Amino acid sequence: MKVYSLVGESGTGKSHHASFIAGKYGIRYIIDDGILIKGNNIIAGVSAKKEATKIAAIKRALFTDPKHAEDVKKAIEEMKPDKILIIGTSDRMVDAIAEKLGLPPVSIRIYIKDVVPPKQIEIAREKRLTEGKHVIPVPTFEVKKQFSGYFLDSLRIFRRNKGGYFEKTIVRPNYSYLGKYTISENVINSIVAYELILFNEVYRVNRVLTEKRPEGIILKVDVTIKYGYKIIPVLKEAMKNIKKQLEYMTALNVLQMDIYVKNLYIEKTNTKEKGM
Repeated sequence: MKVYSLVGESGTGKSHHASFIAGKYGIRYIIDDGILIKGNNIIAGVSAKKEATKIAAIKRALFTDPKHAEDVKKAIEEMKPDKILIIGTSDRMVDAIAEKLGLPPVSIRIYIKDVVPPKQIEIAREKRLTEGKHVIPVPTFEVKKQFSGYFLDSLRIFRRNKGGYFEKTIVRPNYSYLGKYTISENVINSIVAYELILFNEVYRVNRVLTEKRPEGIILKVDVTIKYGYKIIPVLKEAMKNIKKQLEYMTALNVLQMDIYVKNLYIEKTNTKEKGM
């Protein structure tokens, strides 16, 4: 296995240019901020950008947690890559990562200042300082699995010569914010109830239970449906709408949703009118 490194100071655009550089050298595997990436997929690991503090993020990127390091090491052993690119802020950092993961010593060192014009590096630094934006070199749909509750932006970089594009994800880690935000269960439950009562077939939302997990939320909903309607098509459409609105408004992943029809509402007929 041949090990490459991409080195540059924090905020100089390493992750942004990683896919392009890997493609140039025929490298299919990248280690960046605690995760092992192959093409458009996160194969193993946990992103350092999920950590609450910069110190915790550095430790995560350096694989100081034995279980984290073992998971990525095992994935590398199974994949058997012929080339791998390690991204870091210094030669010392990438060498430490290679050692932690049991990889051969770095044989080819690439420096961001040698492949990216100074003006682009300056712009990247400015964006990091003023907007706190970080790039993960995989598509948003892949990143969202690990980043439930984070507001993500998709970024497509089109290639002039070969056609096609690289898709990346922009995220603001917790340590880039001035403070933390919390979305309460009441907000989640209100969104669920509102989306359900938009359906004429739903008479009442009896209860919404929300179970929060690191990777997203699980919903259990009890409803009363009006008698005489086809229940399954209504619930399928309701679930689709709830998932769409919750993920758009809160950035939380909806992992599972169960809707229980506990009661039927039968409208009372006016007996006087019926007898006339």
